[in-house]
Amino acid sequence: MTDSGAIRNKSRDARRWPGVTTGAWIVLAAVVLALAVGLWRAATDGRFRGTHAVRSGEPAGPQAEEGAEAPAEVPVERLGAELVATVGGTLGERATLLQFSSAFCAPCRATRRVLGEVTGLVDGVAHIEIDAEHHLDATRAFGILRTPTTIVLDPSGAEVTRATGAPTRDQVLTALAAI
Repeated sequence: MTDSGAIRNKSRDARRWPGVTTGAWIVLAAVVLALAVGLWRAATDGRFRGTHAVRSGEPAGPQAEEGAEAPAEVPVERLGAELVATVGGTLGERATLLQFSSAFCAPCRATRRVLGEVTGLVDGVAHIEIDAEHHLDATRAFGILRTPTTIVLDPSGAEVTRATGAPTRDQVLTALAAI
């Protein structure tokens, strides 16, 4: 009798979803998940968010030797100004758009174009591009996890806000208006 009950349940499921296999359900779930992740990324890429906790440039772990002299501490508020000076740039009178990019990053080129356009539109704003691969200490200190990342610095070099991904011109102008 239990066999006839299993056959009845199986035939009822086949009438409800004829021809749909377990593999088809897995593919459908993967497509829905990929769509959800894609929509989330599209909604969050390039948006300016509040400041990020910037780590100081202190050595950590076994790399720091006991007898070695500790490097001079740079205050977190001045880390942006120090980086700009290191690459030979100057801070803007109103703000500085600090862009971390890499050589093979396609969105970095679009971000460079947008930030260059904004610096032409807004007086007192400077754009400085930092190659994340050649400035690994700064990349780590600022907590950069992907490129492009744009950090807005105030006139003293302190971080005001940041965007991960390629921001639009309007998003950059809105972030600058808040300063």
